[in-house]
Amino acid sequence: MSKTTDVEKDPVRPAPEATAEGQPAPQRQRIEVKDSGAVSSYANFCRVTGTPEELIVDFGLNPQPVGIPSEPVVITQRIVTNYFTAKRMLHALQLTIQRHEEAFGVLETDIQKRLVGRRT
Repeated sequence: MSKTTDVEKDPVRPAPEATAEGQPAPQRQRIEVKDSGAVSSYANFCRVTGTPEELIVDFGLNPQPVGIPSEPVVITQRIVTNYFTAKRMLHALQLTIQRHEEAFGVLETDIQKRLVGRRT
Protein backbone atom coordinates (compact mmCIF):
# COMPACT_ATOMS: atom_id res chain seq x y z
CA MET A 1 0.00 0.00 0.00
CA SER A 2 1.36 3.41 -0.90
CA LYS A 3 0.74 6.42 1.27
CA THR A 4 1.68 10.03 0.84
CA THR A 5 3.06 11.82 3.87
CA ASP A 6 3.66 15.54 4.41
CA VAL A 7 7.13 16.41 5.64
CA GLU A 8 8.61 19.78 6.43
CA LYS A 9 11.44 20.96 4.22
CA ASP A 10 14.73 22.15 5.66
CA PRO A 11 13.88 25.02 8.05
CA VAL A 12 17.13 26.76 7.09
CA ARG A 13 15.56 27.54 3.71
CA PRO A 14 12.14 28.93 4.67
CA ALA A 15 9.20 29.03 2.29
CA PRO A 16 8.07 32.41 0.98
CA GLU A 17 4.73 32.25 2.84
CA ALA A 18 4.54 33.89 6.27
CA THR A 19 2.69 32.97 9.44
CA ALA A 20 0.49 35.38 11.41
CA GLU A 21 3.56 36.38 13.44
CA GLY A 22 5.39 37.34 10.24
CA GLN A 23 7.71 34.32 10.45
CA PRO A 24 8.26 32.21 7.33
CA ALA A 25 6.01 29.12 7.31
CA PRO A 26 7.80 25.80 6.79
CA GLN A 27 7.22 24.45 3.32
CA ARG A 28 5.74 20.97 3.04
CA GLN A 29 6.65 18.41 0.45
CA ARG A 30 4.98 15.10 -0.25
CA ILE A 31 6.89 11.84 0.11
CA GLU A 32 5.30 8.62 -1.09
CA VAL A 33 5.66 5.78 1.42
CA LYS A 34 5.18 2.11 0.53
CA ASP A 35 4.46 0.14 3.71
CA SER A 36 3.10 -3.13 2.27
CA GLY A 37 6.21 -5.01 3.46
CA ALA A 38 6.30 -3.44 6.92
CA VAL A 39 6.23 -5.77 9.91
CA SER A 40 4.13 -4.66 12.86
CA SER A 41 4.82 -5.84 16.38
CA TYR A 42 3.82 -4.75 19.87
CA ALA A 43 6.34 -3.63 22.48
CA ASN A 44 5.93 -2.61 26.10
CA PHE A 45 9.69 -2.40 26.71
CA CYS A 46 12.25 -0.08 25.15
CA ARG A 47 15.99 0.26 25.74
CA VAL A 48 18.11 3.02 24.19
CA THR A 49 21.88 2.69 23.80
CA GLY A 50 24.31 4.08 21.30
CA THR A 51 27.72 4.94 20.02
CA PRO A 52 29.10 8.37 19.11
CA GLU A 53 27.76 7.85 15.57
CA GLU A 54 24.54 5.83 16.00
CA LEU A 55 21.57 5.43 18.28
CA ILE A 56 20.30 1.90 18.98
CA VAL A 57 16.70 1.44 20.11
CA ASP A 58 15.64 -2.07 21.17
CA PHE A 59 11.97 -3.03 21.52
CA GLY A 60 10.57 -6.09 23.24
CA LEU A 61 7.79 -7.60 25.27
CA ASN A 62 8.14 -7.59 29.05
CA PRO A 63 5.78 -10.30 30.36
CA GLN A 64 6.06 -8.83 33.88
CA PRO A 65 5.63 -5.04 33.53
CA VAL A 66 5.38 -4.44 37.31
CA GLY A 67 8.51 -4.91 39.39
CA ILE A 68 11.74 -6.53 38.26
CA PRO A 69 11.17 -9.18 35.58
CA SER A 70 11.95 -12.73 36.70
CA GLU A 71 12.76 -13.70 33.09
CA PRO A 72 14.84 -11.84 30.51
CA VAL A 73 12.96 -9.41 28.28
CA VAL A 74 13.15 -10.75 24.73
CA ILE A 75 14.14 -8.07 22.23
CA THR A 76 12.13 -8.52 19.04
CA GLN A 77 13.02 -5.38 17.08
CA ARG A 78 16.14 -3.22 16.90
CA ILE A 79 16.33 0.13 15.15
CA VAL A 80 19.78 1.56 14.45
CA THR A 81 19.79 5.14 13.22
CA ASN A 82 21.90 8.26 13.18
CA TYR A 83 21.37 11.07 15.68
CA PHE A 84 19.89 13.43 13.08
CA THR A 85 17.11 10.99 12.24
CA ALA A 86 16.64 10.23 15.95
CA LYS A 87 16.16 13.93 16.68
CA ARG A 88 13.56 14.24 13.91
CA MET A 89 11.81 11.15 15.31
CA LEU A 90 11.91 12.65 18.83
CA HIS A 91 10.23 15.81 17.54
CA ALA A 92 7.54 13.83 15.69
CA LEU A 93 6.87 11.68 18.77
CA GLN A 94 6.68 14.74 21.05
CA LEU A 95 4.10 16.39 18.77
CA THR A 96 2.08 13.18 18.53
CA ILE A 97 2.06 12.61 22.32
CA GLN A 98 1.18 16.27 22.92
CA ARG A 99 -1.83 16.01 20.59
CA HIS A 100 -2.91 12.75 22.23
CA GLU A 101 -2.69 14.24 25.73
CA GLU A 102 -4.63 17.33 24.65
CA ALA A 103 -7.42 15.06 23.42
CA PHE A 104 -7.39 12.31 26.07
CA GLY A 105 -5.49 13.60 29.12
CA VAL A 106 -1.97 13.29 30.48
CA LEU A 107 -0.26 9.90 30.14
CA GLU A 108 1.25 8.71 33.43
CA THR A 109 4.37 6.68 32.66
CA ASP A 110 4.99 5.57 36.27
CA ILE A 111 3.06 2.30 36.50
CA GLN A 112 2.99 2.48 40.32
CA LYS A 113 1.12 5.80 40.14
CA ARG A 114 -1.30 4.34 37.59
CA LEU A 115 -1.98 1.34 39.84
CA VAL A 116 -2.56 3.58 42.89
CA GLY A 117 -4.93 5.74 40.81
CA ARG A 118 -7.05 2.65 39.98
CA ARG A 119 -7.39 1.61 43.61
CA THR A 120 -8.81 4.92 44.82
